Amino acid sequence: QVQLVESGGGLVQPGGSLRLSCAASGFTLDNYAIGWFRQAPGKEREPVSCITISDGNTYYPDSVKGRFTISRDNAKNTVYLQMNSLKPEDTAVYYCTAQGAFTTVQTMCSMAEIWRHWGQGTQVTVSS
Repeated sequence: QVQLVESGGGLVQPGGSLRLSCAASGFTLDNYAIGWFRQAPGKEREPVSCITISDGNTYYPDSVKGRFTISRDNAKNTVYLQMNSLKPEDTAVYYCTAQGAFTTVQTMCSMAEIWRHWGQGTQVTVSS
C-alpha cells in the first residue's frame, strides 16, 4: 500500500526556515517523481517543487525559486523540502505527492491532476 507521510510543518517567523519531510512506504522512489504542492485557504492547490528521482532533475516555480530546495535520500525513501527566507504568503497546507515519472519534471509539476498518491498534508504558518 502506497503511503506518503509529511512532517516538519509548524509556526515560523518571517525570514525563518523549516524543513519538511515526506516519508514514502509501499514503494521505492526510483522510478517516481515526487512533488510538493501547497494550498492556502480560498486558493487553488499550487506546485512548490518537484523532483524526478532517477535523474535528480528539479523544478521550482518563480514564487519559491532561490528560497526552497527539494532533495531526496534514497536510502531512507524520503524526500525533503528545505524552505528558507519564509514569507507570510508561504502560509498553507503543504502536501507531498508521488507519481510514476513519464515526462519532464516541469511538465509534471504544472499539472496537479496527474499526481496519483497524496499525503495528508502539514500546516506551515509564517507569522510574527
